[in-house]
Amino acid sequence: MKITHTMLNDLLDRVPRPSGVLYLSQDTDPHALVEDLASRHGEPRGLALDGTVAPDVNGIDGTGLLDLLEGRAETVVAWAHAGEWLGAGTALDAQGDIVPVLAVTPRRINERFPGTAGRDGDWVERLIALTGWTLPPQRPDIDWATTEARMGTRLPRDYKRMVETFGEGAFDAYLNLNQEPWDDFQKDGLLVWAGTEHENLYCWQTDDNDPDRWPVTIQTLDGENVTFDGSTAEFVCRILVEKDHPFTMAHYFDTHWFMTYRTNT
Repeated sequence: MKITHTMLNDLLDRVPRPSGVLYLSQDTDPHALVEDLASRHGEPRGLALDGTVAPDVNGIDGTGLLDLLEGRAETVVAWAHAGEWLGAGTALDAQGDIVPVLAVTPRRINERFPGTAGRDGDWVERLIALTGWTLPPQRPDIDWATTEARMGTRLPRDYKRMVETFGEGAFDAYLNLNQEPWDDFQKDGLLVWAGTEHENLYCWQTDDNDPDRWPVTIQTLDGENVTFDGSTAEFVCRILVEKDHPFTMAHYFDTHWFMTYRTNT
């Protein structure tokens, strides 16, 4: 049975909240279900395969979904989405039949943002904690020396760590992290390290010889440049949580995540 956009929304609405499981009819294609959800939420994390729990799964990675299934999970994957873990796949129902399943459980992040406690410390680590990121580095072997030689400039160290850690995707499924800065505006002293669907460009002003001192500059859709002091990772942390920031994302979600883009279909 083909799952339409409206049908998928209806199924998700039927999953009991805040925690619950929805067993689906056997004419629902579990592979199509997972693929349709992946088109919305990005690359999923594997929780169970052929009845065996993935060895690298821990509490923050959605094992609450497995607890809901009470040992009946067959093949289940999960996505982090704001304050929820969303699971999909197959599990044994009460009659012992393998059927498609959807499950939801709360996702809690223990990290408290340090607010204005100062700019010392590791902002990349704060960003990792703030998004509840527990996966291993996604792109640890990037040849930055070659990239920097081609671009004719060194790049900020925290940006490089962000790309190595998170890989391709978007913070809160909104702020797209460029895997290499765009140099379209380099003649204006700007390199673009991120962007949004609203077409704001998140840049650095590259006048300083030390890239770790480059301020973040937002080029808005109407061409205005707005500059902020501080590092790249600090800027992302602040727009995620500070509701009075001019470019805040904090009005949309209280719990944050990084959506990894789909790499295979």
